[in-house]
Amino acid sequence: MKRLNTMWLTGLLAMGAMGLVAGCEKPQTTPTTPSAPAGAPSSAKAPEPAPATAPTPAATPSDKPADRPADKPAANAAPAAGPTTGKGKKYTIGVIAKSQSNPVFVAAHTGAVAAAKDLSAKYGIEVTIDWRTPANEDAQQQAQYLEQLVSTGVSGISLSCTDAKVLTAAINSAADKGVPTITFDSDAPESKRIAYYGMDDYDCGKQLMIELSKLLNGKGTIAILGGNQNAPNLQKRIAGAKDEMKNHPGIKLKDSYYHGETAPEAVAKIEQVQGANPDIAGWLMVGGWPLFTENALDKIAPAKVVSVDTLPQQLNYVKKGQVQVLLGQKCYGWGYETVTMLVEKVHNNKAPKVINSFVPDRVTKDNVAEFYGLWDTWLGKNAGK
Repeated sequence: MKRLNTMWLTGLLAMGAMGLVAGCEKPQTTPTTPSAPAGAPSSAKAPEPAPATAPTPAATPSDKPADRPADKPAANAAPAAGPTTGKGKKYTIGVIAKSQSNPVFVAAHTGAVAAAKDLSAKYGIEVTIDWRTPANEDAQQQAQYLEQLVSTGVSGISLSCTDAKVLTAAINSAADKGVPTITFDSDAPESKRIAYYGMDDYDCGKQLMIELSKLLNGKGTIAILGGNQNAPNLQKRIAGAKDEMKNHPGIKLKDSYYHGETAPEAVAKIEQVQGANPDIAGWLMVGGWPLFTENALDKIAPAKVVSVDTLPQQLNYVKKGQVQVLLGQKCYGWGYETVTMLVEKVHNNKAPKVINSFVPDRVTKDNVAEFYGLWDTWLGKNAGK
């Protein structure tokens, strides 16, 4: 009996111990796949892909995807400050002069290239020049070049008009397509060009007449060398000269003579006219074409000569005393200033003044030496020095 009681008590204690252990366990839940522990061997089973709602590990600044929400500013956030230089922007400016055979336009090209270099450095952008100029004056060719430049996507165009009537339609078409044009030297005032850079041609003509009348002591027969009859800038100079002549009753005009704008054609014209009219005592040249070659005035001496432009060849005539006065244009500025105005317009939205005139330099035997060095720069002879 005692043995049976002992066995019963032992069984009862064992059952209680089992119930106590069962009461300490947590309820069963759906198991999740554990992450691989740090330093786990490569043979360990890789964890299952995280569900769509799992958080994405933080990325370093160098590898954050651009389209992640964390990289986009909030709708009401202030815009991030960007560079003021516009780094990476590229602009092409087309430059169309009257002719490549005229050295004044070589100076304009030099100025345009220099402006592109300076503006690129100033604003951290890339400005290039697309030079498209006929070998000799040809307004139709200029119009074709203008249309070609627009089709290639240039940012703006700098243009000297051989014939404003021919070029106005092309300038207007460019404007309608969002390409601004600035004229230099010879304007197209009835077009949609946004600005003009050059001297006041009418005033230049007046000044030439004043200078020639003074040289002739207010009396004598003169002739005007006029170049291209369709060039609006030259016609304005002639108009100014004729109007000023009314103030000099002793001056008589033989005629205005036109020719192709090359040195040989100009020399042939003055020699022909002077030979037929030996009474001509003075020449008023609204352009310096015959002075671009040597010995051009030998057959018209001793006629007095006043002219426009101050190229080195022309300065030589002043130095020798065959030309008494030159009125010099800022030919380098034709390229430099117009390219600058165009880039300021397209890059900084800065509109240029419509008419940008300058007073020409007056060159005589007294100050001619000062201008030789200037032209070395304008013709690019100082490049690399």
